[in-house]
Amino acid sequence: MAWSWAIALSLPLLTQSVLPYSLARAQSNGGAIQIKASRVEANSNTGVVTATGNVRIDYPNRQIYSTSAQALYYSREQRIVLSGNVDVVQEGNTLQAETVTYLIEEGRFVATSAPNQQVEAVYILPADPDPAPRVDPQPAAPAPLSIPTPPAELPDQLGSINRQN
Repeated sequence: MAWSWAIALSLPLLTQSVLPYSLARAQSNGGAIQIKASRVEANSNTGVVTATGNVRIDYPNRQIYSTSAQALYYSREQRIVLSGNVDVVQEGNTLQAETVTYLIEEGRFVATSAPNQQVEAVYILPADPDPAPRVDPQPAAPAPLSIPTPPAELPDQLGSINRQN
């Protein structure tokens, strides 16, 4: 039977002893990031949390929920790298890839696929607030061409157009 461990990265006891830098960041960004996995290790020297086996990450304040085989949380860089059959859901949008890096401060995901596969993303677009069909306005009539008036006399070098030699 596999043990399941959960870490809430903003819990004072854990973050003061292992990840003091992430505590201030997590609280200032608003909320806890919870990691659940079969095995979780936290390194106080590097500030890296490694979770392996049936990893689930919940970040309710940003409505992000993910599953993967492994997750690495780099507290000093404020990024999470998920790998192995990654599924991410945020506000109904979905992202499936082999590896997903989440840049916490930027709120940005970077996804890469396994060889010979593709990243799959589904984004829910907001409804158009004005569903009426759009009609392009009639284009303005083009300005009339302006043809300059020729001079009364042509320069001597050109000669007359009607002149025959």
